Amino acid sequence: MILTSLDRAIIRRLQEDFPLTETPYKDMADSLDITEGELLERVEAYLNAGILRRIGGVVRHQKLGYRSNSMVVWQVPEENIEEAGRQMAAHPAVSHCYQRPSAPDFPFNLYTMIHGKEPGDCQQVVQELSEKTEVKVFYMLESLQELKKTSMKYFITDNE
Repeated sequence: MILTSLDRAIIRRLQEDFPLTETPYKDMADSLDITEGELLERVEAYLNAGILRRIGGVVRHQKLGYRSNSMVVWQVPEENIEEAGRQMAAHPAVSHCYQRPSAPDFPFNLYTMIHGKEPGDCQQVVQELSEKTEVKVFYMLESLQELKKTSMKYFITDNE
């Protein structure tokens, strides 16, 4: 797929904040002087071509009052990983839950990102999840400082 200047403008616009309105795609299309239908057709084409993988929000947890964050790595028996992952992902304090291959020197295969408003909240959630899933081997990695919360930006100027 060869990208036109309109395609590059659409991709630039999709990388910005979405309008917090009832019609965000229409509002973005209006800013690009195209119809909402045209915008959605192009977005679908980008997805089908593999140019765009997904559209998702970035939550700034600290601005919402969540000051405690922990990446928790879990050692889950393979036969239980699907169910444990479903149960952990369903918890409202868990923003990310994904499986990764374990390694001989790092036997953890399920990862969760847990957020709490107060110190100790994450520990309480981890205890709840451990009891609910019967996964007893885990390690909490507390966030000390947020270093980056940005994504790659493409087509910053139309010359690219």
